[in-house]
Amino acid sequence: MRDGTLIQDRDPSLYLYELTMDGRAQVGVVGCVHVDDYELDVIKKHERTRKDKEDDRTRHVLVTNSNAEPVFLTYEGQPYLDRLAADTMRTPPLYDFTSADRVRHRVWAVRNADPYLDAFRRIPVAYVADGHHRSASAWRAGMERKSRNSSHSGLEEYNWFLAVLFPANQLQILPYNRVVKDLNGLTPDEFLSRLRALGSLTPTASPAPERSGVFGVYLAGQWYRLELHPESINALDPIKSLDAELLYDRILAPILGIGDIRADKRIDFVGGIRGRADLEKRVSSGEMAVAFMLYPVRIEQVMAVADGGGIMPPKTTWFEPKLKSGLFVHTLD
Repeated sequence: MRDGTLIQDRDPSLYLYELTMDGRAQVGVVGCVHVDDYELDVIKKHERTRKDKEDDRTRHVLVTNSNAEPVFLTYEGQPYLDRLAADTMRTPPLYDFTSADRVRHRVWAVRNADPYLDAFRRIPVAYVADGHHRSASAWRAGMERKSRNSSHSGLEEYNWFLAVLFPANQLQILPYNRVVKDLNGLTPDEFLSRLRALGSLTPTASPAPERSGVFGVYLAGQWYRLELHPESINALDPIKSLDAELLYDRILAPILGIGDIRADKRIDFVGGIRGRADLEKRVSSGEMAVAFMLYPVRIEQVMAVADGGGIMPPKTTWFEPKLKSGLFVHTLD
């Protein structure tokens, strides 16, 4: 801030933030959302947070007196907002650069915020897509500052935290794959036999699942396609029908003996951005015994779980592209 790298707006402002990866673009509105909306579940969540991570991030907010990076929120897209964004984006961008991961980032300053604010007043809820610990910590930091302010009004800047709100129909979720260190005492043939009892198991050269209920399994240098018996899946249950939950209930827990998936050291998670090659490398090297490739969760499933007050299995959603830290910072006073 002293040397001018960070520039503070004199007045409250909104921005548009476009990220383009592999020719696919998503455009979000950058602004602040209120901690009360987080507390009252107007901003809906679908993941549990860990207290140690919350503690760490809350300290970070309070010590730096800022939200150093935005929370990634989503909402049901609205044609009116899309038209507003298109009008704003006809002007020259404030920033336009391509990062090292080949994602293009463009930012526009919103000259007239009122139509955007009016549009968001008509949107009943938003959903945390990525940033559950950041949003929980922002709320906790706000509560901490509130407790120290005898004249608290709810309008102070610490009541707001930084977010980018994207329409759900523009988002891309990649699969969050799994690797396991050993076969829980089974031989490869015994393990494959157990899988055959769950559905159709066939060798394949194209392991990426084409739909939910299908898994790619990499074992001993060979990919297999496992299709669970469709009649065994309760499609009406928004959580039990998730592929991550099906994998845990049918294979990871009963066959491979994986316990608490958040704490068990025998399992690791591989974001879909790393692709098939990373799964093969980790198994072929002997580091892991088996890899599972999952079908990506749909944003409608995420929203359905959040609407029902449910919790997604850990490491279920991998959103790409990621927001760049440092473009936007929100100070608490």
